[in-house]
Amino acid sequence: MSGLSVVPFEGPDAEWDSLVAEFDGTACHLAGWRHVMDESLGHPVHYWRAVDADGRPQGLLPMVSVRSHLFGRYLLSMPFLNDGGPLGTAEACALLGAHATEEARRQRADLLELRGRTPVPGDFTTSGRKLTVVLRLGDSAQALWEDGLRAKVRSQIRRPIKEGMEPRFGPDLLDDFYSVFSRTMRDLGTPVLPRGFFAAIATYLADHVTFCTIEHHGVPLAAGCGFLWNGEFEITWAGALREASRMAPNMLLYWSLMEEAIRKGARTFNFGRCTPDSGTHRFKRQWGGEDVPLPWSQWSPDGVVSTPSPESPKYRLAVAMWSRLPLSLSNRLGPPLARLLP
Repeated sequence: MSGLSVVPFEGPDAEWDSLVAEFDGTACHLAGWRHVMDESLGHPVHYWRAVDADGRPQGLLPMVSVRSHLFGRYLLSMPFLNDGGPLGTAEACALLGAHATEEARRQRADLLELRGRTPVPGDFTTSGRKLTVVLRLGDSAQALWEDGLRAKVRSQIRRPIKEGMEPRFGPDLLDDFYSVFSRTMRDLGTPVLPRGFFAAIATYLADHVTFCTIEHHGVPLAAGCGFLWNGEFEITWAGALREASRMAPNMLLYWSLMEEAIRKGARTFNFGRCTPDSGTHRFKRQWGGEDVPLPWSQWSPDGVVSTPSPESPKYRLAVAMWSRLPLSLSNRLGPPLARLLP
């Protein structure tokens, strides 16, 4: 890697974010995440730059260490998110990937995972266990409604509207979002991230995050949290109450977020990661978007192929038991576990 070196980044957030924009990064690369991961979860954070001999940045990489005696040691870019791998020139990305590998060795990590939409050059294997779906939004919500959505989808959106449901947006919806999301995660048998994680997002990524709820007579039935950056809106977390599924509040949730994204200038709508051919994948595909592979680059000294997942047969019994817990208990026990499940 002639002329390049990797150095820690210790400057202001605005300087880092300007580099993310220069290197065509995603919302997952933004500087705000270093505060979110550190302050709300207590994870060690490593933000690196690749610089040339004159000190000019040629690439960057945010990394987070997630370690526990229960689940193992991981070095990730970025945990809980769908992107965040090396940015910059091909040479810089290769050097940053090599540097991350050496750091993973030093930390005795079970798995290094660099998440992104392109493989990282170097001594990595490529995971195909996840993909996303991306929809072109067009110039207006009306045009998308009339020309971009199928009749069946429009009918499903009309159903909750006829039931009297309404969308709401704003940072003041954090508690309503979390009440729906935590129940959804419990029903899925998965520990929920701490409320403080989302409160930190509302603080450190305030210019990019959107919280949305779908209410019926003042009661939130569906909720989502997503990010707008560089013309793309990604819905990263979403949930809907199982008992309200007949009224399809989740359909109005996604449509309302599309309308809001268009209003804010987004050109594409990213549905977030899912497992190929899963029910979640089919839900996302019905909106007319295209699959985008997520070829995450991995290195492991012992052949570990993924972070802990509730989809693994290893955790099948635990998932079934967790989904039957009282909500108050799952909300108390879940956050300490969820912070260790990247």
